[in-house]
Amino acid sequence: MILMVERSRDWLDQSQGDLDNARNDLRSGFYEWACFSAQQSAEKAVKAVFQKIGAEAWGHSVFDLLSNLESRIDIERDLLDYALELDKAYIPTWYPNVHPSSSPRRRYTKKEAERLIEYAERIFRFCESVLSKI
Repeated sequence: MILMVERSRDWLDQSQGDLDNARNDLRSGFYEWACFSAQQSAEKAVKAVFQKIGAEAWGHSVFDLLSNLESRIDIERDLLDYALELDKAYIPTWYPNVHPSSSPRRRYTKKEAERLIEYAERIFRFCESVLSKI
């Protein structure tokens, strides 16, 4: 039998670090990286919940991860909508050949980065709240 070490605190801590990084990149004008880090923060926050309940979290889609939790935890519809937007920042933010022209650094805006950071913050707070109750 393989025992899984419960590391939800580590996942949530890294999620907080990714959120801090997103804010720093926003301030520095690296909007594509702010968007990517926001997505990473949300993904890791949700994976922290999976860790805490001893379930396997597969993949990188925040939407899919949250959807898979719905059978165990009540998920607000807004969070699922935020997750859909965050997922769109997973790959296109760091591959230059995803867009028809120019690099990702020319394709993401301050307003977009601010919005995605807000969405990641909401998902983070939700997951933090769930973890405090388990």
